[in-house]
Amino acid sequence: MQFNFTKWQGCGNDFVLVNGLTKDIISIQQQVSAICNRSFGVGADGVIFILPSQKCDFRMQIFNSDSSEAEMCGNGIRCFARHVYECGLTDKSSITVETKAGIIKPQLISCDSKENLVKVNMGKPILKANEIPVSGFSDNHIISESITVDNKQFKITCVSMGNPHCVVFVDNIADVDIKKWGPVIEKYKIFPNKTNVEFVEVINRSTLRMRVWERGAGITLACGTGACATLTAAVLNNLCEKTAAVNLDGGTLSIEWNETDGSIYMTGPAKKVFEGIYYSE
Repeated sequence: MQFNFTKWQGCGNDFVLVNGLTKDIISIQQQVSAICNRSFGVGADGVIFILPSQKCDFRMQIFNSDSSEAEMCGNGIRCFARHVYECGLTDKSSITVETKAGIIKPQLISCDSKENLVKVNMGKPILKANEIPVSGFSDNHIISESITVDNKQFKITCVSMGNPHCVVFVDNIADVDIKKWGPVIEKYKIFPNKTNVEFVEVINRSTLRMRVWERGAGITLACGTGACATLTAAVLNNLCEKTAAVNLDGGTLSIEWNETDGSIYMTGPAKKVFEGIYYSE
């Protein structure tokens, strides 16, 4: 098996993009873990397939590096939008994309800009526990609730951006052992679909510092939906304004919780790394 691919990254969150508009992708889906392997494959946090849609311009399907399918990916959708434009699959700078988290609307900003910025309407955050989902809280909001995991207490705020997030505010992010606590919170009993875990230090009311343990991928340099969930959680806890910079290991995203339509808007870069042909025995 062989296929063409393009490698993209958004704030260091990297993806292999595959055009599935005209080819059968089932055999490629079965190779996701091998493709993402950084020693023996291309190396990526996930594989994104560009697919046809009956109700949008395109459909995006994304698999994590462990082969599990994700509902959505904020950095991935920006890479998706730039890729379909730059490779000529569309001439529109604003498109609609069908995802498992609903219809997402990315817009290219300054198409010729070296920054390659993309602004995305990520939709309204989901706050009801049973819709995130989080067990044991009915349809209540989970804002600074205490849980005990392996004899350590955490205060959590939970948000869904089409995929589940558990946000933990900390005094000093450098003191957090993410490799230890990320996976145990991800799989904690109250999260039936597991969860992404964000550890966040508030720098000031317009700047947040976030590190992430991504469900199905582990520690990554950035998480777009996680940055959106982080801003949402910070506002709910009265820790920042409704527009803030979220500083990630791989870069910075600008996040806004729009007061007019209630949607979260994410603006950040998307850059092509290289193109290639993948060969599999």
